[in-house]
Amino acid sequence: MSPTSAPPASQVPAQRSAPRATESTRPPRRRGERSPLAKALSHGVLAVASLVALFPVVWLVYLSLGPDKDDYLHPGNIVSKATLDNYAYVLQHTQFFHWAASTLIVAFGTTIVGVLFAATTGYAVSRMRFPGYRSLMWVLLLTQAFPIAVLIVPIYEIFSELGLIDTYQGLILINCTTIVPYCTWLLKGYFDTIPGEIDEAGRIDGLSPFGTFWRLILPLAKPGIAVAAFYAFITAFAEVAFANTFMLSDTKYTFAIGLSSFVSEHDAQWNLMAATAVLIAIPVTAFFYLVQKHLVTGLTAGGTKG
Repeated sequence: MSPTSAPPASQVPAQRSAPRATESTRPPRRRGERSPLAKALSHGVLAVASLVALFPVVWLVYLSLGPDKDDYLHPGNIVSKATLDNYAYVLQHTQFFHWAASTLIVAFGTTIVGVLFAATTGYAVSRMRFPGYRSLMWVLLLTQAFPIAVLIVPIYEIFSELGLIDTYQGLILINCTTIVPYCTWLLKGYFDTIPGEIDEAGRIDGLSPFGTFWRLILPLAKPGIAVAAFYAFITAFAEVAFANTFMLSDTKYTFAIGLSSFVSEHDAQWNLMAATAVLIAIPVTAFFYLVQKHLVTGLTAGGTKG
């Protein structure tokens, strides 16, 4: 038997041609991933925003090195005669340390009293359903709509009758009127993220409602408490209107009033004011740098309900 003859070339199926070598294609962009151009633009915008935010601080430090009160009119001359004499004068010839003591007393007192009231109120509204609890929260929110100038006169008359003018107690109570409403809303949102089963477990173990709040809820709410405390501290630390109205003795001035003492009707010592402002900002900046991680944790945790 003769071997099978190979089929003619016309009947052989044409082999698929090998794909031509092409340039390597870029992998598809994942969903939500930005293009290199968009990344460059966003980084550029952030860099410009950072420069805008840092410029006033750098400018303030620069002006504080000028020895003359009118150097801000000719800032180019400060470089050749920069000095630290302004800082030495503020520390040695002003009531700076009295201002610091008064400011810390008011700031820490406001933080302790304000956060305590805000925490108990926020917990009550978060866990208890008593008549008018919604109205209470709206009233607290509404108090933030009144300008400080409207409140100063009636509060001054009340505190004058109570003998609280030019006292730390009076200024602490006044600061709490602005701090407690905001911190109550803040902590109420954080308490909502803590499961209610923890309260039930506390009651089963024989704890009173306040015991449950103090021994079980507060330890779990430390990030939220930290955020509220930081807000209260910074607000009281930098408050101007109330402190300027209710504190009369120069030894009880806070930093905010102490700064204003460098400005009179016919004169303004901008170099000393700049140096004092830098000295004031140093401890607050350092404190914020140390606790910023805890602040971010507390703000994000209180923003959602678990």
